[in-house]
Amino acid sequence: MRPMKQAVYSSRTADKFVVRLPDGMRERIAEVARTHHRSMNSEIIARLEQSMIQEASLADDLASRLDSPELTLNERELVQCFRQLTRRQQNALVALIAHDMEMAAGE
Repeated sequence: MRPMKQAVYSSRTADKFVVRLPDGMRERIAEVARTHHRSMNSEIIARLEQSMIQEASLADDLASRLDSPELTLNERELVQCFRQLTRRQQNALVALIAHDMEMAAGE
């Protein structure tokens, strides 16, 4: 039995997506990529993956806290509504709440 070949990443077959960066961001990404000994593309991919992992982790953490027996009836209804959302909608809502909390803390 032969070992399975692992898929090789090829820039020719990879999905491509053009991103417009604000002034100065390209230079900042290039600088950070150099410090991490990566290409700009690899740096962007690594950071996107990390943010998506963190977002999913936040949603999981929030979902586990939503099972608290100390919740009021209104809070339980909100939990039920939250659980009816798709995972993508849950993540977006959690990200929005986290952003609002950061903004409020900065005031």
